[in-house]
Amino acid sequence: MLSRLPRQVDPNVLVGFDTCDDAGVYRLGGELAIVQTVDFITPIVDDPFVFGQIAAANSISDVYAMGGRPVSALAILCFPQNGEPETLEQILRGGLDKMNEARCAVVGGHSIRDDELKFGYAVTGVIHPNRVWRNVGARAGDVLLLTKPLGAGVISTALKQSQATEQAMAAAVASMTRLNRDAAEALHEVESGKDGASGKHVGTVHAVTDVTGFGLLGHAREMASGSGVGFEIEYGKIEFMAGAVNAARAGFLSQGLKNNREFVESCTSFDESVAQEFRDLLYDPQTSGGLLVSIAAEAAQAALAALERRKVSARVIGRAVERGSALLRVK
Repeated sequence: MLSRLPRQVDPNVLVGFDTCDDAGVYRLGGELAIVQTVDFITPIVDDPFVFGQIAAANSISDVYAMGGRPVSALAILCFPQNGEPETLEQILRGGLDKMNEARCAVVGGHSIRDDELKFGYAVTGVIHPNRVWRNVGARAGDVLLLTKPLGAGVISTALKQSQATEQAMAAAVASMTRLNRDAAEALHEVESGKDGASGKHVGTVHAVTDVTGFGLLGHAREMASGSGVGFEIEYGKIEFMAGAVNAARAGFLSQGLKNNREFVESCTSFDESVAQEFRDLLYDPQTSGGLLVSIAAEAAQAALAALERRKVSARVIGRAVERGSALLRVK
């Protein structure tokens, strides 16, 4: 539908809705642009304070994925008529807590009555116009990094059926409430050419996206397709949240996961050695997921070192290759 809308003619729109990027970017001046994004979700945990934290971290993530620094946010709230005021207060407190951690000012918002609870933010960030990370630009030979484990979707689905273990929920909450700020700052360090040991230029970040509702393979599809390359992903190198593999084996698969499979499976090949539960986990929709990064091979070790210094559990999960018969190959 968006492709049928008239194109906008404004040279200051650096990234608009005509691409599949994570956020929009609008240039205000020679060295200043704003990054704008909006996201809201339904509850995926029972604790309203934690739900608020997750919703905020999820909403702000796209600014980090574009390379920006968040500065302000507007809350978006749909709340049931008969909802408990204490629940609402805790949601707002949780969101504000995470926004304060991100040093992003909540300056207002809008709320309506709705039978289904939804919460999130419209977030504005700032960025240099020439330093925008896109979700396209990956080059054959690049290394693929992933900065958070997978499994939030299957664990949340298990929780809805009262089947999630405490260990699994703790792992999911820890991941979903963590900002992608540390990961983005580590990439900026590498992008600026700072190698802590030698100070030499170490390479370039070519493409970045955050892994959210389309799952790892859905977002990888967008990145690879838009970049004109193929991706080879080694599932054995991916980190999964505690309890995620068991949840997938038990069949706690959301409708979103099934939709992602339909969207991506036609351009994905799996080696026979990849068990079904791992295939499902690569389609699993994430909330406040990590960054998927395509980076020059010579910069990968410096990036991993910078990420480790910030206690980001990043891993090399594959590489970009010349386009082949399958856009994505999982082995």
